[in-house]
Amino acid sequence: MSLVWTLAIRGLTLLGVLVVVLVLLVVALGATGFSDKMLKAIVGEEVRGIRTGLAQSIRDPDQLEATLAARRKDLERFYGLERPWYSRLSGMVLRVVTLDLGEARTLRSFEGSNKVTDLVLERLPYTLLLITTATAITSVLGLWIGVKLATRVGSLTDRLSSYLSAVSYAVPAWWAGILLILLLAFRLRLLPAGGLYSTPPPEEGLARFLDLLWHAVLPIATLVLVSIGAWTYTVRTMVLNTAQEFFVTVARAKGLPEGRVMGRYILRVAAPPIVTNLVLGLAGSLGGAILTETVFNWPGMGRLYYDAIVTADESLVVALTFMFTLLYVASRFLLEVLYVTLDPRIRYGQT
Repeated sequence: MSLVWTLAIRGLTLLGVLVVVLVLLVVALGATGFSDKMLKAIVGEEVRGIRTGLAQSIRDPDQLEATLAARRKDLERFYGLERPWYSRLSGMVLRVVTLDLGEARTLRSFEGSNKVTDLVLERLPYTLLLITTATAITSVLGLWIGVKLATRVGSLTDRLSSYLSAVSYAVPAWWAGILLILLLAFRLRLLPAGGLYSTPPPEEGLARFLDLLWHAVLPIATLVLVSIGAWTYTVRTMVLNTAQEFFVTVARAKGLPEGRVMGRYILRVAAPPIVTNLVLGLAGSLGGAILTETVFNWPGMGRLYYDAIVTADESLVVALTFMFTLLYVASRFLLEVLYVTLDPRIRYGQT
């Protein structure tokens, strides 16, 4: 019962984090004036476009200005500029919290829908294919290599891997992506430079899917290249630190097989921080990678978030922030449950 109570308190705490993030987002958009300034700029741009069109049919300057003033008021009413920011944004937050994600003001899906749900469902599979696949590959390779390096401390392989890890961590993903595009796409012509499909795209289902996978190879390779070094070194360090604990020395002194020592006394104890990085990394990958998706012209969740900010689409920014924070909260709660299973030293409610 104490375990259930402890997890319930942790869950409520994480929900509080979700509320705080949304409040800070509203303050950042509204109190700083960013929301009003961007919306007024959008209204001004639309009015200029309307002026160009109406100038061809309305010759009277006074009538033209009156028509434009009426259209401007309609646009300000559409964007909610006649109301204070806290009224406009707070109502939007309440709808999002109840999972009514609403409609985007400016962005549209490939099918022309402006519903936030349609936009997310359209972009999410591409992010799963690209970012989440790269994260999964990085995690598996990093875990395997990191454990191997922890058993060969000080060797040539260990030192060389440390240098490569530092280089991998220091290279920006967008820069590595551009280099790989120049080398593999333009110079060697082995892989496509970006986009989802070839031009023209295949029509048949299997051929279309294989073409999508072919276009995903280069961005996935880029993300794995720039992230595997840090992940490998992290796993190596965690396993190595655990291997130096006193209880591991005792287990070896008892004559236990090295495989059992590694699995039961080292990896199981080192599992919680490793799983923490893995779960949070997978959850964060659903948010996409803004710069990488932009470099490869990949319409994922990161690119959607970037477009929402650039176009000052408040409803979409709030909805996406809520979704990403909700993913983080769910991941953290999942970790709280996994800690009890993975780490024998953690027992909630016991003294």
